[in-house]
Amino acid sequence: MEADQPVLVIGASGIDIKGRPLEPLQMGRSNQGAVRTTVGGVARNIAENLARLEVPTVLLSAVGDDHSGEILLKRTQDTGVDTSYVLRLPDKPTGSYLALVDSDGQLIVSLSDYDIVSAISSSYLLQQRELFEQASMIAIDANLSVKAMATVFRLAKRYDVPVCVDPTSPTLAAKLLAHLPQINMIAPDIYEAATLLRADITPLPDRDAAVGLAQRIINTGVNIAIVTLAEYGLAYADGSGAGHIPALRTPVVDKTGAGDALTAAVIFGLLNEMPLDEAMRLGIAAASLTLRTRETVAVDLSLDQLYDALVV
Repeated sequence: MEADQPVLVIGASGIDIKGRPLEPLQMGRSNQGAVRTTVGGVARNIAENLARLEVPTVLLSAVGDDHSGEILLKRTQDTGVDTSYVLRLPDKPTGSYLALVDSDGQLIVSLSDYDIVSAISSSYLLQQRELFEQASMIAIDANLSVKAMATVFRLAKRYDVPVCVDPTSPTLAAKLLAHLPQINMIAPDIYEAATLLRADITPLPDRDAAVGLAQRIINTGVNIAIVTLAEYGLAYADGSGAGHIPALRTPVVDKTGAGDALTAAVIFGLLNEMPLDEAMRLGIAAASLTLRTRETVAVDLSLDQLYDALVV
């Protein structure tokens, strides 16, 4: 695994539309609020974060041949991501994510429209097999279809490239059950971890129990498991040990994208062969920086800023 080889990121790209009421929300009525539009999509967010951390990054995704797709590709390319392999589809709209958050940045409800991800087909991925062969690491989100996901893992095995996964949601995480022994790193939240373990995890676990969850995921064959705990930080485990990293104290403006930033920063640490606990601290720092902004990816993210925020 060479750090100067690109990371191949595969999955969803879209537009995030985020609304925040200016007063206590009244259901069933029109509410005064602020609405903001940013570029998003789990895979695209991970790719942008990696590029901002100076990691060579190639994105495999699909967008519509529309104004939203044009804006998304330009903004993503401007951050340093290679978007030249992204599909442009004239018959489908660019994916979108609609979120309503409260005054503290907590998600109230969201809608996701990513049918376009079905265009990331097995045949499309096989046409890009050279990118798999050249990659230092592969990062995917669970928006991929079952067939496309199987193709990713087959190509990764053929070219001996480690795969990192964002489970994306508890429902989508179920697609990963057949591939757990092939996953190098996975970063579920509590609810996604419950899906991966086919378990009911209630109430939310304390620190020791969360570390135990990470260790249970390792027992499924995953090399590195990270269980994200929101304001309580994260628990992690690999074959040699386990631990807990507390969250940084930071003002929360918007939680969208914080998990994607964490995943990207951990990948950066793994690529540079950092000790696992240091990679986890980088992830916590990146998530903290993202929580402070209304953008889905912190536009001022850099290695210097990340290390300034790093917990020591």
